[in-house]
Amino acid sequence: MTAPTASSPGWLLDELRSAGRENLDADHVSRYDAKMDSGAAQEVALLRSLGLTGESVLVDLGAGTGQLTLAAAAECRRVVAVDVSPAMLERLQARVRAEALTNVEIARGGFLTYDHRGEPADVVYTRYALHHLPDFWKAVALARMRAMLRPGGVLRLSDVVWNFGPDEAPERIEAWCATAGTHVEGEWSRDELEEHVRDEHSTFTWLLEPMIERAGFTIETATYSDDGIDAQYVLRAA
Repeated sequence: MTAPTASSPGWLLDELRSAGRENLDADHVSRYDAKMDSGAAQEVALLRSLGLTGESVLVDLGAGTGQLTLAAAAECRRVVAVDVSPAMLERLQARVRAEALTNVEIARGGFLTYDHRGEPADVVYTRYALHHLPDFWKAVALARMRAMLRPGGVLRLSDVVWNFGPDEAPERIEAWCATAGTHVEGEWSRDELEEHVRDEHSTFTWLLEPMIERAGFTIETATYSDDGIDAQYVLRAA
C-alpha cells in the first residue's frame, strides 16, 4: 500500500477530515457492502462498452471497500484503488490478499493528493465520493482527474447531485429523507441522509456540469434519477 509522502501546503483541504464520519468508522465499514451495492458487474460491463480492455489502466478514486476494484481487476491490466480512509483500505487490502490479486495497487490518498504514476489511465472511476469536497475543490479534483487520463479516456462519475432549483430544495430534500428507515443495518437511516445534506457537499447539476466541461471533459451521457437526487455521467477526456 502506498501513502502520500510529500507534506501538504497549509491551504490544502484535509480530505481525511472531509471524508464523512461514517467512512472512518470501522463498524460502518463492516456494514458498507450490504448498504451500498455499487452494481459493480454492470458498471464493468458499461466500461467495457466504452473501451476498457485487458490492457487498460483504471484508477478507482474513493474506492471504499473495493467493489468496483475487485470486479475490474479481472478485466484490465492495472487497477489503482485510492481512498483516504484507513478503515476502508484495511478491508480492501484484506480482500485483495484473499483473492491473490497481483494487478491491484492500493494507495492512501484522495482527489487532491493522489499522484498518478506510470502510464496515463484509460479509465478513472469515482462513485459517491466527490460530494465530500466543496465546489471549489470539486473543480480542482476534476482537473486533476483529467490530467490522469489519456486523451479520449473515460471518467465514470456517479454521485448525489441535486437536479432541481434552490426553490424546490426543501420539498425535494424532505421527500428524500422521508424514504429512509430508522435503522443503520442494511439500509440508510433518516439521520444519515440528513447528515449528508447538512454536513457534506452535494451540489446542483447546473453547477457541476460547467465544472466538468471547464476541466476538459465532454459529457457523453448524463442520467438523472426521477427524484432529482442522483446523477450518473460518462465523461470523455478531450
